[in-house]
Amino acid sequence: MAEENERASEEAEAEERSAPSGRIVYKAIVSEGEEELARPSSALFWSGLAAGLSMGFSMIAEGLLTTHLPRESWAPLLTKLGYSVGFLVVILGRQQLFTENTLTPILPLLQHKTLRTLRNVGRLWLVVLVANLIGAMLVALVAAKTSAFEPETRRVFAELGREALQPGFATIMLRGVFAGWLIALIVWLLPFAESARVGVIVIITYLIGLAHFSHVIAGAVVAFTTAVLGAASWGEVLGGFIVPCLIGNIVGGVILVAALNYGQVVAGREDQRV
Repeated sequence: MAEENERASEEAEAEERSAPSGRIVYKAIVSEGEEELARPSSALFWSGLAAGLSMGFSMIAEGLLTTHLPRESWAPLLTKLGYSVGFLVVILGRQQLFTENTLTPILPLLQHKTLRTLRNVGRLWLVVLVANLIGAMLVALVAAKTSAFEPETRRVFAELGREALQPGFATIMLRGVFAGWLIALIVWLLPFAESARVGVIVIITYLIGLAHFSHVIAGAVVAFTTAVLGAASWGEVLGGFIVPCLIGNIVGGVILVAALNYGQVVAGREDQRV
């Protein structure tokens, strides 16, 4: 009896110390996605607006660091840490960011595959995207048209925007795929990250910023600011950045994370049946 109790205790400890399986993570995200799909549009809008405003802190933090650091080749290694600030606020604050929602509601859709669920996902995407972009525009107007920031900092904001707009349509879309992939991976990693949550968010979003991967909301803040300052046309911003970036983010989040992780879990279930 003592040996059985000891063995059971060891097995329980081993299970506690082991990392959760992909199936457990999948169930946690499906549950979260179902909760998000059940939220009314008004709640999604206000949460999405808050996220769009909060993402402005990525531009602000990076702009301030760029303003106060010397223009050396190593400077981006430090300034891009500012890019993570907005994501920290949004994700830890449980605000609705469009790129996170390329994963969470898609898993319930893949599970149920009904027209009703598809319409609900479309509703969530539309409301959150519009709210995020409105929030980004409000930050851009304040950053460009008020005295909240020094003229030098506003010039840096415009530089960040021109840098984001510089690549062509195809390059921005491809970079958007990587950004959407990485942001959706954050969602996949966070349910059981526990005390490492901040580290996961900072490391992955720092990589996005350093590699100049295109994120539709963070990028919209700097692109809108650049347009308001008159350093870029609205056609360049909307058609040359927002559209390809949005396409890339959706592809990266839906196909490379949602579909593939759904596939591995479903394949695992089928193997167990066999």
